[in-house]
Amino acid sequence: MDVDAAVKTPLHLAPGAIVMVPTGLQMSIPQGFECQVRSRSGLAAKHGVFALNSPGTIDSDFRGEVHVILANFSSTEFVIEHGTRIAQLVVARYEQVDWNIVDSLDETHRGEGGFGSTGVHP
Repeated sequence: MDVDAAVKTPLHLAPGAIVMVPTGLQMSIPQGFECQVRSRSGLAAKHGVFALNSPGTIDSDFRGEVHVILANFSSTEFVIEHGTRIAQLVVARYEQVDWNIVDSLDETHRGEGGFGSTGVHP
């Protein structure tokens, strides 16, 4: 779902700036779920404005007002007014895991290869 800015006066987001934008929303998320905060694709593509911590997580025990961390990666100022659609929210189930400390891991083809080790072509 889209989420709107709940600012009292226009907020001017300068190039390179980061700001926390209030939404006026508070929620009670059921245990075992989270609410993810994501960038809006049009805002990113057309204005260079991203939800910085995307996807950000709103935990089930948080009861405060939801704020969205926006960053302006463009070279022009972006003005946020009351009602500007600034992010998307997705409610998702998650699994709790119990971690086991071990001395070694099972072998895989990839092993410890990371960051590009599998290439870009199939």
